[in-house]
Amino acid sequence: MSNSPDVPAAGSADDTVDAALRTVEHQISVLWRRARSVSHQLSRQVHPDMEPAAYGLLTVIRREGPIRLTELALSIGVGKPSVSRQIAFLESIGLVSKEADPLDGRAQSIRLTDKGEEKMHQVQDARRQVFRERLGEWPLEELQTLAQYIAKLNAIYERDGFPKDGLPPPDVSA
Repeated sequence: MSNSPDVPAAGSADDTVDAALRTVEHQISVLWRRARSVSHQLSRQVHPDMEPAAYGLLTVIRREGPIRLTELALSIGVGKPSVSRQIAFLESIGLVSKEADPLDGRAQSIRLTDKGEEKMHQVQDARRQVFRERLGEWPLEELQTLAQYIAKLNAIYERDGFPKDGLPPPDVSA
């Protein structure tokens, strides 16, 4: 048997579990690196100066609708100053706007502008097309099983205090 991270070694049940966990860790790491690369590419499609962290915020705002800065920061698990900096950039390029929160006039809600909605629609359609090209030939049952296992993994991380949307916190340094 091979000692590569992709092939479980023969031995005791504990060794087999450890080998399987190493394989899972390796595959998730590869997927994570590729997802970060895709996120970087997608952010550049929205705007050439956009950081992947800002793209992640746009996806949350699009999904959640108008949202307060504090709630946005909590939902992705990063500090309010980091989110505030990204929102200021997104506002400067016309993708988001701030408006008085109808429930509390002292607070502001952040929403996508028409331009932001249009850009996100274009980019997310392109992203779905990539998934279709790469996974479209998989049998439906395998796609459903993959989705179930990913959801199960995300639920474990959610339970352990990670952001509720199942997304890793955006890399606020990039």
